[in-house]
Amino acid sequence: MAFRSLFTFPDPVNEKAARTVAAGVLAMSAATIAAQQPWLLVPLAAGFWARVLTGPTLSPLGRVATSLVAPALGEPKPVPGLPKRFAQGIGTAFSTAAVVLWFGADAPVAAMAVTGVLAGAALLEAALGLCLGCKIFALLVRAGIAPPSVCEACADVSLRQPELSRRKARTWPV
Repeated sequence: MAFRSLFTFPDPVNEKAARTVAAGVLAMSAATIAAQQPWLLVPLAAGFWARVLTGPTLSPLGRVATSLVAPALGEPKPVPGLPKRFAQGIGTAFSTAAVVLWFGADAPVAAMAVTGVLAGAALLEAALGLCLGCKIFALLVRAGIAPPSVCEACADVSLRQPELSRRKARTWPV
């Protein structure tokens, strides 16, 4: 049972920890691009693999974010975990693609471009709290590609913010 519990992802996730992780991803991505140090892509990708598979458990960046930084930032701000895991999956795909492009395909410009896209997404999350992977996940649910039962709170924001449903009821009478 301990092995199975290793491969879990928190739900809900503290948004402050997620934004801290995004800041770390931004720093690593920017350093990779600025210094043209492709070896930095390896720990970047490994971190994404660790987070997508085990949440913060096996990710040094995830551990620091959840155990040290986020608690120092005050009360947790819970958000649904499944969209954050989906976003980590997208980061896994991009960072792994950058590793393969640099080391396997000898395409350093393409690797740096992919890393730049990853840095841009991390910047949006870290600075503005805008999680592109979460937005894509919500669109997939709304489009019916992913069933709403996968994440009810993601399909209907009023479940997380009841004040929106009250406003909606007043604005849009049924």
